[in-house]
Amino acid sequence: MNSSFQVAARHSVSVVTPVYNGEASIAELCQRLSEVLPRIATEYEIILVNDGSRDRSWETISELSSRFATVRGLNLMRNYGQHNALLCGIRAAKYDVIVTMDDDLQHPPQEIPRLLEQLEQGFDVVYGAPEAERHPPLRALASRITRLALGSAIGMDLAKNVSAFRVFRTGLREAFVSYHSPFVSIDVLLTWATTRFAAIPVVFQPRHSGSSNYTFTKLVRHAFDMMTGFSTAPLQLASLIGFGCTLFGIAVLIYVVGRYFLEGSIPGFPFLASIIAIFSGAQLFALGVIGEYLARIHFRTMKRPVYVVRSVSGEPKDLR
Repeated sequence: MNSSFQVAARHSVSVVTPVYNGEASIAELCQRLSEVLPRIATEYEIILVNDGSRDRSWETISELSSRFATVRGLNLMRNYGQHNALLCGIRAAKYDVIVTMDDDLQHPPQEIPRLLEQLEQGFDVVYGAPEAERHPPLRALASRITRLALGSAIGMDLAKNVSAFRVFRTGLREAFVSYHSPFVSIDVLLTWATTRFAAIPVVFQPRHSGSSNYTFTKLVRHAFDMMTGFSTAPLQLASLIGFGCTLFGIAVLIYVVGRYFLEGSIPGFPFLASIIAIFSGAQLFALGVIGEYLARIHFRTMKRPVYVVRSVSGEPKDLR
């Protein structure tokens, strides 16, 4: 047995995987996990959270949980989003270390021992950062926008290594046990609990089947939600624009007064109209940013649920 397995054997592990139209891959994922986890964990479980799939994912999950005692299934009422489904599984985990990974087999289970070994070096969260990302140009642009948005909330040094393949200590969830907003970012919530983050390079595998469910529009929307839900950067930007417009207005005033004294005339209507347009645009931008924050407050006061579980397969059955 190598050193990675010796270090990892001190843990009990919960693997949490959100599933969306993953019928073709989740059985293979469970098979691969069942080959790796018994060698590195004292106890383990595989939690599959069906996030409103439109294929037979839930039927496959139910079959797997009936065949294997280590597989548990949570079936959500509808599609809430990857991070909401992850939060559901994280709250249901019962072991001392949580591993999160996608359902498309891009995250290799054989790399879990390396992540756990790094966790033992005094860290609380360890990411498996992709050595190389291969996306179409539009998707790559959306990913960069998302990382910039995440960086505004947790810092760019951390954001550049963030991925859905991560391990962390289960006790960290106590920092966000009372979080109930429908806008969820697991990575931001983890920063509420610790600053001990690390990342190691991992070779991601090609998708088992299908294509990514994250379109350009969804990624940009997710980025916008992170900026307005977990960061004050947009408000600061609006303040800077307002301050810049104020300085510009002072400069215009000096120009107008100076021209009056030097030439005895002032610019006409087109000049005045352009100035009004600049200031009106700045004001509308600032109001729009403030409106987004007010909308977030409105949704939280409505107490809209983060997720709702329709049914459960596997043990335990008393999920809250």
